[in-house]
Amino acid sequence: MAEQLSELADDRALLGRTSTAERVSDILRSRIAEGYFPPGTRLSEDSIGGALGVSRNTLRESFRLLTHERLLVHELNRGVFVRVLSVEDVEDIYRTRALVECAVVRGLGEPPYGLDALAAAVDEGRTAAREGDWKAVGTANIHFHRELVALAGSDRTDELMRSVFAELRLAFHLVDDPRRLHEPYLARNQQIHEALHGGDRAEAEKLLSVYLSDSLERVVEVYRRRVGAENAP
Repeated sequence: MAEQLSELADDRALLGRTSTAERVSDILRSRIAEGYFPPGTRLSEDSIGGALGVSRNTLRESFRLLTHERLLVHELNRGVFVRVLSVEDVEDIYRTRALVECAVVRGLGEPPYGLDALAAAVDEGRTAAREGDWKAVGTANIHFHRELVALAGSDRTDELMRSVFAELRLAFHLVDDPRRLHEPYLARNQQIHEALHGGDRAEAEKLLSVYLSDSLERVVEVYRRRVGAENAP
């Protein structure tokens, strides 16, 4: 925890002169997504408030916002913790992803589409794989799907899926073999990009639907095994 708090203190500059609960929430959300505060971690008001140089009230409001986003949970008489998802949570996240992401692809309209950011996410994943950084591959994968959703040009959809993707990262942090989880989707991201580049929305949606179904099965398999092992007597 000391190392995490030291790095968190470096984020104080991001607050600027107008320190707000929303800005603190952005910082903590990013740190949770990056795994600095893994699922199940208790967040100390004193330590985090001191690292960021913010008041207790500001921090509590930030905790409240992130609890509303289902990233944190408040346990009576125990404090605030980074949420540990259930298998049912993971399944619900993927249902939401399938509904939204497939609808975005289906509703793109006539090509050409602005795919530069999507292509950059594919390249980001390949670079991370060559370096053997499988956690970064997972991050690139999230970036790919975030940019896919962004093709809709809807701030509301982007905001909805930002929360969904942040929750998804909570599940990824409990996976003990990130390479096995993420590596198969490097090629599949490329296939979806190529279908969209060719203007074939139907093929892209088909690829995406199968992709999400396979990903759900794989994530639930490893997640159920990991959570079950941790809860075993």
